[in-house]
Amino acid sequence: MASASHDGTEARRCPALLIAAPASGQGKTTVTAALARLHRRQGRRVQVFKCGPDFLDPMILARASGQPVYQLDLWMVGETASRQLLWDAAGKADLILIEGVMGLFDGTPSAADLAQRFGVPVLAVIDASAMAQTFAALAHGLATFRPGLPFAGVLANRLGSARHGDILRESLPAGMAWYGGLPRNEQMQLPSRHLGLIQAQELDDLDARLDCTADALAASADTGLPAPVTFEAPADSETPLLLLQDVRIGVAQDQAFAFLYQANLDLLRQLGAELCFFSPLHGSCLPEVDSLYLPGGYPELHLAALEANRGMAEAIIAHHRAGKPILAECGGMLYLLRSLTGKDGEQARMVGLLPGDARIQSRLSVLALQQVDLPEGSLRGHSFHYSVLETGLQPLARGVCPNQRSTAEPVYRDGRLTASYIHFYLPSSPAAAAALLRP
Repeated sequence: MASASHDGTEARRCPALLIAAPASGQGKTTVTAALARLHRRQGRRVQVFKCGPDFLDPMILARASGQPVYQLDLWMVGETASRQLLWDAAGKADLILIEGVMGLFDGTPSAADLAQRFGVPVLAVIDASAMAQTFAALAHGLATFRPGLPFAGVLANRLGSARHGDILRESLPAGMAWYGGLPRNEQMQLPSRHLGLIQAQELDDLDARLDCTADALAASADTGLPAPVTFEAPADSETPLLLLQDVRIGVAQDQAFAFLYQANLDLLRQLGAELCFFSPLHGSCLPEVDSLYLPGGYPELHLAALEANRGMAEAIIAHHRAGKPILAECGGMLYLLRSLTGKDGEQARMVGLLPGDARIQSRLSVLALQQVDLPEGSLRGHSFHYSVLETGLQPLARGVCPNQRSTAEPVYRDGRLTASYIHFYLPSSPAAAAALLRP
């Protein structure tokens, strides 16, 4: 549905919700995935977005919705690009769902900032497993803490019984909408590990879990479409130049390397590149490519297989010696080191392109947004890792955190190899992305 916007261009209307919570671990991903699967089964096209930097939640949400999931973030993605993504989605989807990040008001920018900027009503998910009427106080606080925040209603997670849900619903302030509740049920849980949820490709019963949760949600409340939201048309955007025309980029993608923004892949194709996916775990050699993109992931969970695949390691070394570009992010960088030691103390030989050794520790090392100024341009992204790196390499540049944190992740350069803990959001500077990967 379309209407005229304030500047005369066409606005679009589409039902939309932003699913948020008082804190992490309340069940935002479970509820967002259940809503997506429920409406998809009813024949609707559902477009899901994830607020802030994240790779694991979008894998689950993409399986639930049947559509690629994109990031929305007022800093990393930017307001203009976020507006473009929402407007594009409103022209194709029957429902837009946005999963928030951390607690509703946590961080700068927060999920609440995003909801308020684009007028998307907030559906608050609250873990009710150890409370009764206090649930209503939390719901009231989330709804009223910030004046002007659009608020749709509340959903209870991890109910002990149907009566428990009745008590919560009856305690809500007058006029607050009840979106139902999900019971405590192991079949609905999404298992996690140190960086977050288990990857979707590792869960053989993921579809059964999603269907079970969607069924429970449908049985607990009215699940009709929410009210439509008006999304204003963005300003005219420039079409990216074909800076990577006819460039073949090898992209690592398997169980060890899967932390890829869909927007990064889209941008590289828009710039003219042909993407050739390969597996450092299972492939014996590289495809015929001009450049390599080694994203993050879980190399620490596959140390023996990566160490044993010397054919792939030698192919990557030969690629580097030929002066061809490599972009390695976080887990991709760890793979290029001399060695990587897992949390259990197991050490494995890695590719050996970078003179350094890393080990996984039990506590988080870094979680921060980052912006780094490179000779090719300024790129934004984020870091999230449990490893520590020892190397004599001197950084080419260091990142800056927009939230006044001291985190300053190094970026290393060796010939055409660029490596860092930073997961870059390449659309933040298409020209810089192209320069890093152009032969």
